[in-house]
Parts: sequence; C-alpha cells; structure tokens
Amino acid sequence: MSSRPSRAIEEPRRRGFVTWFFAVIGIVVALALMVGGFYVWRLWSTANDIERTNTLLPADDADRPDANAAAAGSFNYVLMGSDSRGDGDRGRSDVLMLAHVPPSRDKVYIVSFPRDMWVQIPGRGMAKINAAYAYGGEALATRTLESLVGVRMDHAAKINFDGFVGLTNQLGGVTVNNKHASNVGEYSWPKGEVTVQGDEALAFVRQRYGMPNGDLDRAERQRAVVKAILQRMLTLDVLANPLKFNDVMGQLGQYFTVDEGLTNPVIFSTATSMKVNSGDDIVLLQAPISGFGRSGDGQSIDVVNEAQLAEMAHAVRTGTMADYAAKYKDQPLVGG
Repeated sequence: MSSRPSRAIEEPRRRGFVTWFFAVIGIVVALALMVGGFYVWRLWSTANDIERTNTLLPADDADRPDANAAAAGSFNYVLMGSDSRGDGDRGRSDVLMLAHVPPSRDKVYIVSFPRDMWVQIPGRGMAKINAAYAYGGEALATRTLESLVGVRMDHAAKINFDGFVGLTNQLGGVTVNNKHASNVGEYSWPKGEVTVQGDEALAFVRQRYGMPNGDLDRAERQRAVVKAILQRMLTLDVLANPLKFNDVMGQLGQYFTVDEGLTNPVIFSTATSMKVNSGDDIVLLQAPISGFGRSGDGQSIDVVNEAQLAEMAHAVRTGTMADYAAKYKDQPLVGG
C-alpha cells in the first residue's frame, strides 16, 4: 500500500499553509502601516511644535519683487541664524542663506551671503549685509536678500545659537571636510574630516580670525554644516531606527522659528514633491565676491561681483541654477 498521503489530507495542509502565509504577510503589512503611521504622526507633531511668527517676511509693498518673478514650480526660502541666546534677545544676524529649489525639485541650491558683503540695504543705503538685521530685524534681512536676487522669498526659517547647539547634540554630531586646520579656544580641528557637535560645532561655524579668507571661510563652513545636518537627518541610523527618529524629531521643532505661512500642510506638500536622492543633490555656493576692501568709513568689507551676482539672480529667477553652478562651482571664493 502506498504511504503517500491522500489528496483529502494534502488539501487541508496546503490551505493551512496558505492561510498561515497570508496571515504572516498581513501582520508584516500591518506592522509596516503602524510604523509608517508612527513616522507620519511624529513628523506632524514636530511640525506642530515649530514656532511660527509674522516677523520673518516683509509686508507686501510695491518695492518687493513680483510674486510671480520666479520660474513656476520653483521655490525660495531664506535661512537665518542669529547669535541670540533666546529669552527675548533678538541678537544679530550671523548667517544668511538662500535655499533655492528649481522647478524639477531634484536639487537644493544653498547660497550663503557672507555677513561682510557690502550691499544696498532697502531704505538704509550701503552697509554690510548683516546690518539689515540690526536695522530692521528678520523682515529687513529677508527684504535685502530679495532685492539682491530679484525674487520674493516664499518662506523663511530661523535658528539661534541655543537651537544650533541643541540640534547638533541631538543628532550626535555632524561630519564635514575641514579645508583649513585651525583652533579656537579649547577646540582644535585638523585639515580633513572632522565631527563636531554642540558648543564645539558653534565655535567651528563662527570662526573667522585665523582663517585664510576670513568671513568667506566661515560662510563655507556654515554651508558645509547645514548640508551635513540635512544628510545626518536622512541617514539610515536615524530613519530606520524609530527610537532614534523619535528622539531627534521630538526635539527638532523647538529649535526653529518659521513664518506663519509655512504651515504643516505646506511642509508636507513640499516634502512629498521633492526628488532629492542623496547629498550630491544638495549644491553649495556662495554669493559672488570679487575680493576684499574698505568702505568709505573704513570698515573691512567683502566686495560684491556685481556682474556675476546679476547672472546668479537671473539663474534663480529662470530656474537655471544648474547651469550657473556648473559654470562657477570651482571658482575661488564662490563654490564649495
């Protein structure tokens, strides 16, 4: 007699296996949905924690660039850092950057404007660009940036010293390529790859004295650290670890202030439209400088390359920053 099980016995076993298989798949899918739901909830909660204010963007007036001056589908954010320590202290402008995303949404161009750039401050005359913040706060700093690139800023975000220290601590430090060996107080950084966080990271991005190009080297370090922060937040050890992700995102909202129009739906709509795949898609540039000089009243200043600034502004307005960046990425004092 054959020992082969009967078909009547085989079928229930097969059905049992199939039922078990799909039950396991169902559990995996359910867990994935739960984890995905957790990530969405955490992101939304973080966005809810961000402070929003009406002081970062200037009021509409006839002198601001037209709202449709930029290429359709692109957007422009102003990123500010102040030396405020909070508690009502406005402080001074320490970082001013343009984050430009072209219509293709596949790149982020971060352009820093060194604080000693000698520019026209709307309504105030010629001065260092960081004077705009001293004269009229965040709104005038944004308005000055708009006048230089000829587009209206869609949104603005600001972080102060305490926020920067807290963010880099929360991320466990960020790693950058340090182009110039230097030291400040108790801290010393060799040339090459360095990892910084907290107060050390703050000292690193604020150093100008003892650097070959002073203010421009500081701006270059600031760009590098901003990029490193973005990359660190997107690494697998943060994204693939719900506990780490929760720790980072749970604190992130308290470090930033944004304009009132940057609501949760706007943040999520913008984020889901992006096609940035890696750190290579974050392009770092500096507003073009032709050299250094002295103002009429004896201040040490960064002299703007007016022709090239106009070229950059045209690229921002027309969504052609890829061409501009390719042309100038290796130019001294501009790329990096």
